[in-house]
Amino acid sequence: MRGEFKVPGGKLVAVDVETRDGTITTAHVSGDFFLEPDSALEAINAAIRGLPASASVSEIAESITRSLPDDAVLVGFTPESVGIAVRRALGHASTWDDHEFEIIHSAPFHPALHVALDEVLPHEVAAGRRRPILRFWEWDAPLVVMGSFQSLRNEIDTEALERRGMTVVRRITGGGAMFMEAGNCITYSLVAPTSLVDGMSFEQSYAFLDSWVMDALAEIGVKARYVPLNDIASEAGKIGGAAQRRFASGVVLHHVTMAYDIDADAMLDVLRIGREKLSDKGTKSANKRVDPMRSQTGMEREAIIESFIAHFERTHRTVRSDYTPEEMAKAQELVRTKFGTPEWTARIP
Repeated sequence: MRGEFKVPGGKLVAVDVETRDGTITTAHVSGDFFLEPDSALEAINAAIRGLPASASVSEIAESITRSLPDDAVLVGFTPESVGIAVRRALGHASTWDDHEFEIIHSAPFHPALHVALDEVLPHEVAAGRRRPILRFWEWDAPLVVMGSFQSLRNEIDTEALERRGMTVVRRITGGGAMFMEAGNCITYSLVAPTSLVDGMSFEQSYAFLDSWVMDALAEIGVKARYVPLNDIASEAGKIGGAAQRRFASGVVLHHVTMAYDIDADAMLDVLRIGREKLSDKGTKSANKRVDPMRSQTGMEREAIIESFIAHFERTHRTVRSDYTPEEMAKAQELVRTKFGTPEWTARIP
C-alpha cells in the first residue's frame, strides 16, 4: 500500500508499507526531500516497522524521532509528514483525489444565511446527503460577522453599526471580525471529511487546506504565502484570514475571507480596531482603502472568483451544484432561532 503527502511549502513524502496481523511489517520512505546523514533513511523505515497498523500520526512521529541519530537533519519534511503518508497508505486518511467536490456560486442573499449555512452544510456532508463542498459567498446586505469567541462590546461600535444600517452576526468559528459590504471581499467555505486532515494539527491543516488557493493566487499574479496560524499574506501585506471548525460527526469546515476593496473609514467606524490591528490589515491610514486583491491583480472581483473556481476544477474532481430548498429552509430557521437572536450574538458581551 502506498501513501503520499506533499508538505505545504515543502517536499513530497511517499511511503510503501505492508502489514500482517494488524502490524506494519515493511516500510520504505521516499521523496524529493533532503536528509542527512544518508543512513537516517533506514532509521526512519525501521521506526515504522513493527508499529500497529492503527498507529496515529503522533505515535508514528514519536517513533521516528526516537530512532533518528542526534545529528540527523530533515529538510522539506518532518516525522509528522511521514506519519500522515503512512496513515494515507493504510487507508485511515484521505487525499484531495479521493473526493469529488460540489462547487456552489449562487445568486446573492443575506450574509446571515451564509453564516447559518456553515452550520447546516457540514451536517449534510456528514449524513452523506452531500459530497464535500466548496462554495463562494455572495450577499445583498452589509454585515459584520464576528468570531465565535469575540466580545461584542470590545469589537463592535453598535451605535456606528446602527448609523450605517448594518447588523452583526456571530459565526460558529473563531478568529476576528469580517466587515462585509457587497463586493468588498471574497469569501469561500470548504466543507470536507475530517479524513482529509487526518493526523494534522490545526496549524498544519490550515496550511494544507489553503494550499490550493495559494496556487490559484499565483495564477493571477499574487505571490501569496501562509502565515501561521490562519493568515494569507503577500509581499504587500496581509490578504486575508481563515477560520476552521472540526465537527464530531467527522467533517471539517474551513472558510477564508480575502479583502478585495474595503472602505477603511467605514470599517474603523464600526470595528474597534487599534493601530496595531490596522497595520496588520495592510493600511496605515484610515483614509485609505484596504484593497490588496484589487490593487495587486487589477481584476474585477467576479473575475478573481471565476479564476479560483476554474483552478479548483482543473486540479480536483468537481461538479457544479446549488443549495437545496431544504437547506435554505434549515438556514433560515437557524437565523430565526440562533444567529439572529441577541442571546447568541451577545453570548460574550
